[in-house]
Amino acid sequence: MSSATQTAEKAPIVLNKKTIALIFSALMAAMFLATLDQTIVSTAMPTIVGELDGVEHQAWLVTIYLLAMTIVMPLYGKFGDMWGRKVIFLVAIAIFVVGSFGSGMAQTFWELIAWRGFQGLGGGGLMILSQAIIADIIPASERGKYMGPLGGLFAISSVLGPVLGGFFTQHMDWRWCFWINVPIGIIAFVIALFALKLPSHKSDKKVDVLGIIFMVAATSQLILVTSWGGHDYDWNSPTIISLIIGTVVSAAIFVYVESKVSNPIIPIFLFKNKTFVLSTVIGLLLGLGMFSAMAFLPTFMQMASGTDVTGSGLLMLPMMAGVMLTSIVSGFIVSKTGKYKIYPLLGTLIAGIALAWMTTLTADTSMVLIGCMIFTMGFGLGLVMQIIVLVIQNSVAPELVGTATSTNNYFREIGASVGTALFGSIFTSRLADKVGEAMSQAPGGAAAGGASTDSLTPESVASLPGPIHDLVVNAYADALAPSFWYMVPVFLVAFVLAWFLPQLKLSDVAGMVARGEAVYGEDLGGPTRGVVNDSGESATADTAAGSDESVAGERGPQRLSTVTVDDGYAPRPGLDTGTIHQVEPGADPEKDQYRLR
Repeated sequence: MSSATQTAEKAPIVLNKKTIALIFSALMAAMFLATLDQTIVSTAMPTIVGELDGVEHQAWLVTIYLLAMTIVMPLYGKFGDMWGRKVIFLVAIAIFVVGSFGSGMAQTFWELIAWRGFQGLGGGGLMILSQAIIADIIPASERGKYMGPLGGLFAISSVLGPVLGGFFTQHMDWRWCFWINVPIGIIAFVIALFALKLPSHKSDKKVDVLGIIFMVAATSQLILVTSWGGHDYDWNSPTIISLIIGTVVSAAIFVYVESKVSNPIIPIFLFKNKTFVLSTVIGLLLGLGMFSAMAFLPTFMQMASGTDVTGSGLLMLPMMAGVMLTSIVSGFIVSKTGKYKIYPLLGTLIAGIALAWMTTLTADTSMVLIGCMIFTMGFGLGLVMQIIVLVIQNSVAPELVGTATSTNNYFREIGASVGTALFGSIFTSRLADKVGEAMSQAPGGAAAGGASTDSLTPESVASLPGPIHDLVVNAYADALAPSFWYMVPVFLVAFVLAWFLPQLKLSDVAGMVARGEAVYGEDLGGPTRGVVNDSGESATADTAAGSDESVAGERGPQRLSTVTVDDGYAPRPGLDTGTIHQVEPGADPEKDQYRLR
């Protein structure tokens, strides 16, 4: 008997408004932890590395967290689908809280790096599982109302992180940048422990150990290439070249392994799904364009405005306001109308226009105008970031929601790493030329300023004499603004791809209901909601993975659940559940899977 059958035989969980509200509060707390921690360290980093004697290796504070978070994303998604998400979600919170406490207690730099990596192992699960759990309890037709606030929370924490980091560093202790996660994490853990009513599974599927090994190898080497290339090592150095070769070889072996094993970490057949592929590529391009373009803008704004590092997060407030506004509003509109295709189109186009507008930046551009530019960027990004996750979750079978969600986030992080490295290489190359030209015009030549691109920080620039200061800020602007042109085509490609996204009907049945693990309470329509009736009509569920045959207006009753039949037997068609269509064999090669239509 398969795990799916065993789960179906258990008493179903009752989903009501109170249960959903409690679960959502736990998810909000967990998401806040994960997103806050990505930015809170930025303003405290100079103090941290100075106190722990790690200035030469300070990039590892960011690199190790990004590396750990990225490599575990597909694992959390897959294991959640296999064994249920509650226990794994609690484990992720516990790892994150312990890692945060250990980071705050660290006495040496490398001890901090080790704890920071451990913290990242939990952080990756918080984001993935939160998005997947929402798909479990909220139908796609209503999910926008919940995904929007999560996007707004991301915007708030992105601004609040640097401000809190600066406050703790200046008025308390930098260690509170990590310790602040402990009480919030404990609250999230307690709420999740008692309120997170999610099923657990006893899966008999084998864990894809080889796939995990080569996925970790490929991802680790790629992150190191993007982190070290052009900074610690030249792009043509033996170290970087070896890592690039290792990345390609590991990735190729990973794809081969995934095509052969019965229960792959990232199923290859997902890439036969047009909606999944388009949405994932758009997500990758968003990561590539958004993070790379934004990586150097705060530093320029600090240089141009003279703002101290504590207030640097407030400079990005207009962008986050744009993200928050459109992510929430678009989420509610999608939930009301069921139409989503227009938002990725508008979002990628507006973000591309904003980037083109940013190419006009100069050292004399007012902060108000820069604020308008980045607000426009955020306005565009908010229209597409959360919608893409919703589209992906709606395009796959309920049993694959975690895997699909984690795969999308995984490729977005890969895009962010590659994009930041490429943009950084282009920008620093231009900056070296522009600073050299500026210094040659300064009184006394290049030696007058004593500045180089290696030590060009807002603090060092602020301390330069007036004429030298203006020359350096102008050089920074002259190097940064034209570099944005390289990212404009990225958003244009995403815009073109968004045209081909099918407008599928959004499911009005939550994932757990579609899998037979839950029923609705009376305040949400009662237990009969989502049940197939005598005429074969039912509340819609997510489409089967790997199939795009059904598009809006063309597909009738959708997949409600999967029936696993022992080898040598076949279900009898013509029952009042509708026609049964055989699909690809699933994880167990000894059994065939069928879906009800």
